[in-house]
Amino acid sequence: MNGNSFGRLFQIATFGESHGEAMGVTVSGCPAGLELSEEDVQADLDRRKPGQSMITTSRGEPDAVSIKSGVQDGYTTGTPIGMVIENKDARSEKYEPFITAPRPSHGDFTYSAKFGTRNWGGGGRSSARETVNWVAAGAIAKKILAREGIELKAHVNQIGDIEAPEVSFEEMLEHSEENEVRCAHPETAEQMRERIDEYQQEGDSIGGSIYFEARGVPRGLGAPRFDGVESRLGQAMMSVPASTAFEFGLGREAREYTGKDRNDEWEFDSDGDPVPTENDHGGLQGGITTGEPIYGEVTLHAPTSIPKTQTTVDWETGEEKEEKVIGRHDPVLPPRGVPVVEAMLALTLVDFMLLSGRVNPDRADGQVGEYDTDYHPSSPRNE
Repeated sequence: MNGNSFGRLFQIATFGESHGEAMGVTVSGCPAGLELSEEDVQADLDRRKPGQSMITTSRGEPDAVSIKSGVQDGYTTGTPIGMVIENKDARSEKYEPFITAPRPSHGDFTYSAKFGTRNWGGGGRSSARETVNWVAAGAIAKKILAREGIELKAHVNQIGDIEAPEVSFEEMLEHSEENEVRCAHPETAEQMRERIDEYQQEGDSIGGSIYFEARGVPRGLGAPRFDGVESRLGQAMMSVPASTAFEFGLGREAREYTGKDRNDEWEFDSDGDPVPTENDHGGLQGGITTGEPIYGEVTLHAPTSIPKTQTTVDWETGEEKEEKVIGRHDPVLPPRGVPVVEAMLALTLVDFMLLSGRVNPDRADGQVGEYDTDYHPSSPRNE
């Protein structure tokens, strides 16, 4: 089975099933000399883990990470970093009715059709639980980006038909973690929570979207066509379970703009460098970063595991049957999806930074036992 790795120079490879013994990820390409602890990774895992509130699954997973390799005396060694997160609250028996009867809109039948078998407990490899690996790896990518002056954040900007007004990056940093919906606009967050409650009481679920933004990204990352930043970022975001759309800049609104209205004209900044007057392009032109903030949106459909009676077929008996998906499932995905989107954004950007030589590939001083964690390359504007 392919499709378990992501990235080129900064590459992750993951393993694990929803109701297996453990989840895990190997991170290759992390520069040596980065200060890293389990606590650094755990902080983001705690934002993604289940059981945080009444609008998340009640599955009781601590999602405690254990770093098995690649770190010595609190610093990365430049060798692959192996991390494991054990599954502590798996209950596969609730999925037995669906061994040969696919749940509506899940990957049950397609996995079985392709491989001839599957791990049916909780969806196995196709479960969104697998994103715990992405978040663990993304926490490391975030630390590297922060060292290079790059900051990123995401928040829930829409649930159902309730959409938050535009908020600033600073508001996202300040308010998105203050409520369980992870919406940076407090008043809208309350409305979203009420709407989620309505669907939850009906035994149904609802979709939504996540807005993301990255600041401090240098110009010149990416390449035209298939290696454009938006191309690789699109792959990253469309890999997020339940994603149905990825947008950057104006996104789908661009269809309503004329060329004159959408075009970002140019001017000189205080240093005499050309800069766009607007940022409708979302920090990306010709597949390459402009130095302006990168921003966009990911749409997630409603969770497909719902306790309503639905029709399926048993491919072994040849009969139709009525079933309910009984288990512990989220009524909405974006609140827990925020750290997942941030992780994929970070993993994409750090890979491009390494590919362009904007991150120190090894320890800065080259000396055993001494680490330069304050290494910064020259400004990309001056290169």
